[in-house]
Amino acid sequence: MEWKPDEQGLQQILQLLKESQSPDTSTQRSVQQRLEQLNQYPDFNNYLIFVLTKLKSEDEPTRSLSGLILKNNVKAHYHNFPNGVSDFIKSECLQNIGDSSPLIRATVGILITTIASKGELQNWPELLPNLCLLLDSEDYNTCEGAFGALQKICEDSAEILDSDMLDRPLNVMIPKFLQFFTHRSPKIRSHAIACVNQFIISRTQALMLHIDPFIENLFALATDNEPEVRKNVCRALVMLLEVRLDRLLPHMHNIIEYMLQRTQDQDENVALEACEFWLTLAEQPVCKEVLCGHLSQLIPVLVNGMKYSEIDIILLKGDIEEDEAIPDNEQDIRPRFHRSRTVAQQHEGDGIEEEDEEDDELDDDDTISDWNLRKCSAAALDVLANVFRDDLLVHILPLLKELLFHPEWVVKESGILVLGAIAEGCMQGMIPYLPELIPHLVQCLSDKKALVRSITCWTLSRYAHWVVSQPPDVYLKPLMTELLKRILDSNKRVQEAACSAFATLEEEACTELVPYLAFILDTLVFAFSKYQHKNLLILYDAIGTLADSVGHHLNKPEYIQMLMPPLIQKWNQLKDEDKDLFPLLECLSSVATALQSGFLPYCEPVYQRCVNLVQKTLAQAMLHQSQPDQYEAPDKDFMIVALDLLSGLAEGLGGTIEQLVARSNILTLMYQCMQDKMPEVRQSSFALLGDLTKACFQHVKPCIGDFMPILGTNLNPELISVCNNATWAIGEISIQMGPEMQPYVAMVLHQLVEIINRPNTPKTLLENTAITIGRLGYVCPQEVAPMLQQFIRPWCTSLRNIRDNEEKDSAFRGICTMISVNPGGVVQDFIFFCDAVASWVNPKDDLREMFYKILHGFKNQVGEENWRRFADQFPMPLKERLAAFYGV
Repeated sequence: MEWKPDEQGLQQILQLLKESQSPDTSTQRSVQQRLEQLNQYPDFNNYLIFVLTKLKSEDEPTRSLSGLILKNNVKAHYHNFPNGVSDFIKSECLQNIGDSSPLIRATVGILITTIASKGELQNWPELLPNLCLLLDSEDYNTCEGAFGALQKICEDSAEILDSDMLDRPLNVMIPKFLQFFTHRSPKIRSHAIACVNQFIISRTQALMLHIDPFIENLFALATDNEPEVRKNVCRALVMLLEVRLDRLLPHMHNIIEYMLQRTQDQDENVALEACEFWLTLAEQPVCKEVLCGHLSQLIPVLVNGMKYSEIDIILLKGDIEEDEAIPDNEQDIRPRFHRSRTVAQQHEGDGIEEEDEEDDELDDDDTISDWNLRKCSAAALDVLANVFRDDLLVHILPLLKELLFHPEWVVKESGILVLGAIAEGCMQGMIPYLPELIPHLVQCLSDKKALVRSITCWTLSRYAHWVVSQPPDVYLKPLMTELLKRILDSNKRVQEAACSAFATLEEEACTELVPYLAFILDTLVFAFSKYQHKNLLILYDAIGTLADSVGHHLNKPEYIQMLMPPLIQKWNQLKDEDKDLFPLLECLSSVATALQSGFLPYCEPVYQRCVNLVQKTLAQAMLHQSQPDQYEAPDKDFMIVALDLLSGLAEGLGGTIEQLVARSNILTLMYQCMQDKMPEVRQSSFALLGDLTKACFQHVKPCIGDFMPILGTNLNPELISVCNNATWAIGEISIQMGPEMQPYVAMVLHQLVEIINRPNTPKTLLENTAITIGRLGYVCPQEVAPMLQQFIRPWCTSLRNIRDNEEKDSAFRGICTMISVNPGGVVQDFIFFCDAVASWVNPKDDLREMFYKILHGFKNQVGEENWRRFADQFPMPLKERLAAFYGV
């Protein structure tokens, strides 16, 4: 009994489909409501499939729309469809996959793959065999429709196709697809490659068995006339480079020659796909060997690809020079993510370890955040510069001379981008040219084209490290003067590039900037009144970085007077729900840490608001947990940023924060945050716990009995940052608790010893673990010393490279105290202890005395002869230092 629609019902639905194409939003809304109501009728979906597949009298857009509404219903309520309805839909789909209209075929294909991805591949066993059978149809439409559907299924359900659940259909499908690589229709050839390409990266076995015929077929299609086919061939070769390099190596010379041509393909999509090849090849160990003979051809091709295309310039509004007064389009503003606070140690000879290298990536035109040939070529040149280092310059320098002084701005701009792209890899070889190049670039900062000015900001930031290493008056001062002008440019893209470049310069220059602070703050504060929304967010970052870089030098009344009023004004304007609070809170956190006592006048309202943000978020989370349908989950980033700013306040203000803590319920809130299921929340709450322990332990102490077991359960090195901050907090608590720490040692000691002995543990975590073990041993030597032998060796090696400071001091006092309790525990690894002692530049007198006693005690114990034999194993510098400082 075939289902038939009721004529009146059909007219009603057609009317609805027509209305839904109306641009009027109120009509749209009423259509949505009517659709919701119609979903109550079991056979409503039958009408929708009927319009799509049977009602040939209607126009195609209406029929396709009917199918797309059905697709959304399948997505939302397929499990509620009565059996009769789902069977009717399935059979109609299979019968109409070859519709003469490409739009209808594609819609049916989308519908099939949506049903398949709802777990229906298992319950629709005839689907794949039928589609594969239809591939052999003489009718082009049927073959193309079936292939279109198969390609979508391969994309959406690749994993399940390669599992035992379906009896491994790929063993049949992949050889079948390979037969179609030589089909007369370019569309079919393209589908066939696209289907197989889904299974390369996962190294699907069915494909690996046929890898040689697959590669041969790809080579046969290399010069296909159809761009879509060439694009899929390039994509396949790029993926094979990652997973089956062994199979490509014999043909590598020809593949490289081919990819060189394709990177210059007339079709930009093909060129982009081919250009990915160089990025992927650069990551392979064989890169240098297979590519060195081709550099003279490749480099000009990449450099040529780095010019803006005419389309790029139109999209970037490259002809509009002044746009600072035009408000931003909110869609263009990328969401900001807050990076939670991690506690790290200072190292010899530098500031904090460089952890965030990704800041200076090429995002000079992020408004077309789409990946394009220019970006891909620049990224490829950047990674190749890191592989070949200065050997690349032979090929680049002759090109650069021509580009950098070219009369056409588009060419000159690409030269400046090239110069920035090679900065990291070819820095050594570029040094001789920089005294001439940097002044030229500083001049380009005032070029009349905005796109030249913006790329110059980026390229100069890539050479900031060198600029800062030279006498400041020669390069730093002129560069800074010009960059500050660009921060106030009349073009928004230039403002953004200049702000980012300035933040990089601040990180490199640190206190070198102190003499120019008034001048810098003048500019940054003026930018506040000038910037539209998007660039304001980047300005916060530049101010925060400035505070991090110059530290307490910012704490002068005249600087505070300039900087704080505009920041606080923004702070008061923003609502608690506004995500712009993130960058502003991060900025204030840096400023509070730098200003220290100078921040006191602003401290109370900021503190209160942070506590409120935490409280609000926790309350919302509890509501959501108890009634998920009624309350949505909160954005916990608000709470994380607030906890981090509270840490900044505690660190900057020290003991003066005590009264604020006394008057608030922050410790109760922290107790909840420390048990939150989101790791970043716990990470930030442990950092705050450590900072409050240092600032006002009297308020933390009553809670230690509750906090310590939680800290113990968070010593899980799988979550590195959580574990790191918990470890650091335990160390700070030990110092404050003294001998009263004794009942808690057993909760944490075994985990800490396990972490310090784990292979591949990140350096920051090792250092903090060593310091905390040392501090626990300092306050409770009887409890910790018996385990000395299990951690002394990694303990010594992880602390030898960190700077002399309070934390290192207390940790070494702990190790000395433990050695006096259990001298046997250090005997086997004594050379490591000697090395760690020698890493001190100037220990306090009483600590030096402790070292002296242990070294001499050991020497007297073993006797002169044995000591000499032992000391002969020392490397020369160690021998000399111990002799000079400790007379052994």
